[in-house]
Amino acid sequence: MTPAPVPEPVEGRTVAVRVPATSANLGPGFDTLGLALSVYDELEVTSLPEPGLEIEVSGQGAADVPRDASHLVVRAMAYAYEAFGRRMPGLRIVARNVIPHGRGMGSSGAAVVAGLLAAKGLLEGDVEMSSDDLLRLATELEGHPDNVAPALFGGLTIAWMSNDGPQHKKLLVHRGVSPLVFVPEFTMSTSLARSMQPLQVPREDAVFNVSRSALLIAALIQSPELLLAATEDKLHQDYRADAMPVTIGLVRDLRAHGYAAVVSGAGPSVLVLADGPGRRLEAAEIVARSDTPWDALMLAVDFKGGTVRDITEGST
Repeated sequence: MTPAPVPEPVEGRTVAVRVPATSANLGPGFDTLGLALSVYDELEVTSLPEPGLEIEVSGQGAADVPRDASHLVVRAMAYAYEAFGRRMPGLRIVARNVIPHGRGMGSSGAAVVAGLLAAKGLLEGDVEMSSDDLLRLATELEGHPDNVAPALFGGLTIAWMSNDGPQHKKLLVHRGVSPLVFVPEFTMSTSLARSMQPLQVPREDAVFNVSRSALLIAALIQSPELLLAATEDKLHQDYRADAMPVTIGLVRDLRAHGYAAVVSGAGPSVLVLADGPGRRLEAAEIVARSDTPWDALMLAVDFKGGTVRDITEGST
């Protein structure tokens, strides 16, 4: 039986992609909860008539990211094209990176999502990628859905694995929640942070985190005054303390002052979920007096998630 021919790629199309930063875990919601934040990486991707890659990168990590097929955006695009039986065209990619790299703000998840959305945009009219398709492919590439779900869909997301693959539920965050991220100069390896997790934890610690995770959902969508209690954690942050003592020290200091501070993702950034803009400013003032320099990012919750649009000259 002769195999069906692989359709030729559409040439000359240009798409613009925008993907938010994310913060995963949020304290007790280890590998489950994620929040989209108003810091964005942006791409313009053009399909070319001839094979090859042209990659321009500016901003965060520009000196370090590869300019070949090992670039994470290109790898994600190739993965999507292969998954749908399409031949990837030559590409021109112009990337403007704003999300800090290696700081626990979902930069790798954003790159994966950006690549998948770029593929979705370039294949529009030939292949239709659903939200479920995008989450499945992103999770296969990233290994877990806690960062890619909010990057794709925005807001607060609960992500879990089922027999049918990764699933998510998006929730809208209470307007009183004011995120603040303290970004240090140093970085943290996600793989190193995850390697410090024990394979088993005490039953009482598991129960503790189940209760706090449930409370955190209520705090984020309805009762921000409960955020301090709701962000307590016994499953992952203390186990990683030796790898990032400065980060853990700041989390503990802010919590002692009554602020809902947690390690952002795998760290080393610190996320504060303040229950109002005034409280957020107070937290920033405390950190400004510390010996360690921290870049304070006053952010909003991104409710839209990743976007892609056709900007081909002459398109409507």
